[in-house]
Amino acid sequence: MPFRTRFTETFGIEHPIVCGGMTAVGRAPLIAAVANAGALGFLSALTQPTPEELTQEIARTRELTDKPFGVNLTMLPTINPVPYDEYADAIVQAGVPFVETAGNNPEPFLPAFKAGGVKVIHKAVTVRHALKAQSIGVDAVSIDGFECAGHPGQDDIGGLVLIPAAADKLDIPIIASGGIADARGLVAALALGADAVNMGTRFVATTESPVHENIKRQIVENTERSTNVVFRKFRNSARVAKNAVSDEIIEIEQREGTTFADIAHLASGARGRERALGNGEVDGGVWWAGQTQGLIGDVPSTSELIERVVSESESIVRSRLAGLLT
Repeated sequence: MPFRTRFTETFGIEHPIVCGGMTAVGRAPLIAAVANAGALGFLSALTQPTPEELTQEIARTRELTDKPFGVNLTMLPTINPVPYDEYADAIVQAGVPFVETAGNNPEPFLPAFKAGGVKVIHKAVTVRHALKAQSIGVDAVSIDGFECAGHPGQDDIGGLVLIPAAADKLDIPIIASGGIADARGLVAALALGADAVNMGTRFVATTESPVHENIKRQIVENTERSTNVVFRKFRNSARVAKNAVSDEIIEIEQREGTTFADIAHLASGARGRERALGNGEVDGGVWWAGQTQGLIGDVPSTSELIERVVSESESIVRSRLAGLLT
């Protein structure tokens, strides 16, 4: 029996499980597979070089599923300007029902999304930012604990505290993100007050994920200690897989007087995507991974993974937790 939450009701999804937008990973085959399994996946808009190519990727996804999915639009400062307005227009024109925003305040884009009937989820790493997102009218927030891959912010608050702290203050549905890779995480997140969970690293290690098999195998081999938090010196903390490149970045950051220019060649996202995710060079560049690597022991299909999480979650609730009551 599927879990019914405010999230599944509001977004019309069978299971309270989300595969958030991941650069170079959130492509049509994976996101369609997530949708077909009854969860909610997000294409990564900026993985596509142009808004026109995003429109084509949305069409490719629809060829693979007739179930709803969304698009992630991450808005961050960039060296080369990104036409965010044009990407947003492409999302609305394609009739995509859900958008996941991240980075900068999405308020300038909300009128267009709302007019197009698009529900908006905003990613936040603090309760105060989640409250701000609620105040401007987003439909849900995805809040990242310190365990997450990507940018966990500077406050270092783990999900065990951050999720209930957010639940105490927010009125809209909450997606718990960071540190979740299996049924235990889903049940725990629901107990903490969340309405759904987001899994990132776990979905990277699936058969439909477009990253190289070497990276998937490395995730399975890694433990919860196999990450580095880089860029902390520059107040842009990022959790990535521990490898030769991220170790070198840490070492350079610790030197007196170093600047981002000293690590830019190592930190290049393009380098990580091409050499690591694309070519399978585990030490070829930086690549995102969370502490959940320590909970990942195989590379299943997306449908197998979601079915496992749902069935084991139900078993935990019906058997283990109910059995503890006297």
